[in-house]
Amino acid sequence: MGLVEKIMDFTEAYADTCSTVGLAAREGNVKILRKLLKQGRSIDVADNRGWMPIHEAAYHNSIECLRILIHADSSENYIKTKTFEGFCALHFAASQGHRKIAQILLEAGADPNATTLEDTTPLFLAVENGHIDVLRLLLQHGANVNGSHSMCGWNSLHQASFQENVDIIKLLLKKGANKECQDDFGITPLFLAAQYGKLESLNILISSGANVNCQALDKATPLFIASQEGHTKCVELLLSGGADPNLYCNEDSWQLPIHAAAQMGHTKILDLLIPLTNRICETGPDKVSPVYSAVFGGHEKCLELLLQNGYSPDAQICLVFGFSSPMCMAFQKEYNVIKPMETEENQWKQMETMETNGNRTKACSEFLGIVNILLKYGAQLNELHLAYCLKHEKFSVFRYFLKKGCPLAPWSHVTEFINHAVKAQVKYKEWLPHLLLAGFDPLTLLCSSWIDSVSEDTLIFTLEFTNWKRLPPAVEKMLSARALNSSWILQQWIASVPSLAHLCRLEIRCSLKANHLKSDSFIRQLPLPRSLHNYLLYEEVLRMNEVPELADDDEEISEAT
Repeated sequence: MGLVEKIMDFTEAYADTCSTVGLAAREGNVKILRKLLKQGRSIDVADNRGWMPIHEAAYHNSIECLRILIHADSSENYIKTKTFEGFCALHFAASQGHRKIAQILLEAGADPNATTLEDTTPLFLAVENGHIDVLRLLLQHGANVNGSHSMCGWNSLHQASFQENVDIIKLLLKKGANKECQDDFGITPLFLAAQYGKLESLNILISSGANVNCQALDKATPLFIASQEGHTKCVELLLSGGADPNLYCNEDSWQLPIHAAAQMGHTKILDLLIPLTNRICETGPDKVSPVYSAVFGGHEKCLELLLQNGYSPDAQICLVFGFSSPMCMAFQKEYNVIKPMETEENQWKQMETMETNGNRTKACSEFLGIVNILLKYGAQLNELHLAYCLKHEKFSVFRYFLKKGCPLAPWSHVTEFINHAVKAQVKYKEWLPHLLLAGFDPLTLLCSSWIDSVSEDTLIFTLEFTNWKRLPPAVEKMLSARALNSSWILQQWIASVPSLAHLCRLEIRCSLKANHLKSDSFIRQLPLPRSLHNYLLYEEVLRMNEVPELADDDEEISEAT
């Protein structure tokens, strides 16, 4: 180690930097100390940490050596002298629990409220290290029971509550410690006890009259923080002590303890809070249903518990997070778990891996579990959910939603759906056949963005479900414009006359109710030849376009959850 490094290291003492007087005091060698003092050796030579012999004697409990040093220089300046970090001898005596040393120093004029460079007092060090005898002594000599610990304002009662030292907490309170003292974050000892699950500390503070509804600077309450951290016993104690579960815990006045419990997955705490929480949190336009919190946290048990107790699976529009429903949040949260990748192709491959061959990640399984619970309790599906399926390329879920009865008309978010549909048209075989076979009106898709942007195969497939000679003039005009710049195949296809069989197929399917088109079972039961069943189900079109036969999506999604 170089000389400069050695000089600057204040954490370790070296024999060659400690004076002979300091070394004698450290070792408690009274005989050598007296001999050195007779020889005129100095008692105020500091080592590399700024420690003088008086600090060595105090730290190492060298009582007789301390007395000799004080007798050699009884001035308050010497007794109060500090190390480079601002520690005086009394700090060391308090931290090490040397009561006799502390008594000698105090009687010689040591300041019981001396502070280090970090504003730490001897009282705090005695509390921190559990030395109650030294603590009593300091209080007897005028130590400020409300002295600080550091520049952030954490004091002795905070520390005792954190360490759950019952005897010290009681002593501090008896001596007048401020129950409502706050650090720079507005945190009181009671809040701290709730945050770290210190049940005994919390019980003493509540019994002493500390405010159970205090709020930190960010408006969080002890009940909120205990609910967030999962301290069930603390939550029970706070509630029995008068904690208000309906006191909003953020500046925007929407977050309650029930939200914290739901988001963090603490079902036992959620069970305690549900009957006590005002239901306006799930109905107010400026509020947020805890259902959103459970979905955001991905906690199925919490979500189901809320829904079992009457919370709505649809909830109100969540303005805070920008979601129209919990189902929409489920999509966005699950997608954000996926790490952004450099190219769309790689991103597709990553999600494909998650959704095929049983290799689903925990996140995907969690997402599907949330979706199934929401549907189980009556969540209403709409075109936005189908749009999110396309956006995040969750085609099995898209098909699942169709079978669960997602309405195909009327739609309020057509533009958003088509925007995502255009982007997903590369994989159209995974979703478009199922949408059209379910009875979706292809005219909804036949707008300029779809006609101008999709591939010829995708466009022709869409037209298979329409009478392309009876389209609105505006659509015909767009198709003609597209045909001018397309291949001969598309031009001929648009120019051809629909067959009578095709028109009959369209007419029959149009006469069927929407629920009849959810699956092929109803059509299979019609009193028609099997070949006509196949024709009504577009089997020749699916075969020509090489649309793969897919496994039952209900079973696929059930296995994933």
